[in-house]
Amino acid sequence: MSEPLQRLVILHTNDIHSHFEQMPKISAYFDRVRRLWPADQVLTLDIGDHMDRMRPETEGTNASANLEIMNATGYEAMVMGNNEGLTFTPELLRTVVKEHAKFPIIGSNIIEVATNKTPDWMLPTLTIEKSGLTIGLIGVTAAYQAYYELLGWHVTDPIEAVKAYARLLRPRVDIIVVMSHLGLRSDQRMAEELEGIDVILGGHTHHVLEEPLLLSGTYICAAGKFGQYAGHIELAYDPEQRRIVELQGVVVPMTDASEEDSSVTELLEHYRIASTAALNAEVAQLREPLRLDWYGESPLGNLLAAGIRRWTSAEIGLVNSGQLLQGLKEGRLTRGRLLEICPGPINPCRVLLSGADLLQALEESLLGEFMEKPIRGFGFRGEVLGVLCVDGLTVMTDSTRAPYERIIAVDVGDEPLDLSRDYVVGTIDMFTFGSGYLSLGRGKQVTYMLPEFIRDVLASELRDEDAIVSSHFLRFTDRRPNANNE
Repeated sequence: MSEPLQRLVILHTNDIHSHFEQMPKISAYFDRVRRLWPADQVLTLDIGDHMDRMRPETEGTNASANLEIMNATGYEAMVMGNNEGLTFTPELLRTVVKEHAKFPIIGSNIIEVATNKTPDWMLPTLTIEKSGLTIGLIGVTAAYQAYYELLGWHVTDPIEAVKAYARLLRPRVDIIVVMSHLGLRSDQRMAEELEGIDVILGGHTHHVLEEPLLLSGTYICAAGKFGQYAGHIELAYDPEQRRIVELQGVVVPMTDASEEDSSVTELLEHYRIASTAALNAEVAQLREPLRLDWYGESPLGNLLAAGIRRWTSAEIGLVNSGQLLQGLKEGRLTRGRLLEICPGPINPCRVLLSGADLLQALEESLLGEFMEKPIRGFGFRGEVLGVLCVDGLTVMTDSTRAPYERIIAVDVGDEPLDLSRDYVVGTIDMFTFGSGYLSLGRGKQVTYMLPEFIRDVLASELRDEDAIVSSHFLRFTDRRPNANNE
């Protein structure tokens, strides 16, 4: 008589990005599944980027809100995404995880430079027993090595890490699940190139797989972004064949779900109140309002560009106006208001850029197709790219001329822009990834400045009366008659 099949349910989410409004629905759904199945047959995992510092509850509680809500939802493990790893310092993460997380964080490709080991608040892998099965969990995150080195981490090649740990775990487990915050293409490559992986749960590129992909014997699943879906997998394992013989997976819509977990709703309200109090701290007292314009020069954009130039000790400061969402009124400015107008986890950086590449970006900044360009990813949390805000240079334009011929003259300080020379430019990390103004991605000798965000730079400038006065001086002048007075 053959042994009965062993059955397992895996519930998974990814890229929640602090969309807390979805968590009571997700928790209620997970609870319903746990009531329908024996408790030891359900495994609940998160595939990273649960935390997003644009949300007040996350920023105001240093992400303890995220972890406590994940505890209440019953997660049994998560892998660190880039939003966790790159927007919080290792010290802050270590503290908040040790104090609040009741589940392990898996970091199979993260090594602390100082110790040459996995950080002490992470696990390189996790072995867990469910439904009489031994399940090996491997968790990998995207290797933004230039950033992670600045934080004191060495992030190894994730595919190689999975290969090594799969080989190590395979003799000791029945099923290997890879929690992959790498993106769909990497997951497909992993399935096709590596042996011994049963299931890949994906994230990072916000893709939705309405049913699993089956590649080279490996099932690939993913549940989109922002808690719009929860992933639900049911599988059957044959102990005689020592393999999965059945697997069905779906993504369950959460946006229109009516059932909510009241305990999670109450937690959310608690952390909303706590974060509001924390973010009420004063940043500055403004003597005058500061206007913002996504499609033209404005004092607030100039102020941020000047701050980035000073922060990075550069000749020129550049930032897109779309990083800022609103202007500022006079009076008391709080941390919460600063977060509202500059929510993106964007870091300042210093690069060498040629005069020719600078000129191309300045020309593009005058074109509607660039100003109105929507940007996705790279930490951007705005609506459109906007114009380039600049400091350290002045630009004479003629808006009646053809595209890419509208700039008549550019001066850097008192000297004309030299197209063949390299300039030290203070700008933002997003541009170095080739997003937005494309020529700005051709910089050399890039130095990222962590852990501060550009809103920290802006906060410093907003306390400087001289900087505010200087922000009203025009950097762009259109020589068309009355162009600057219309």
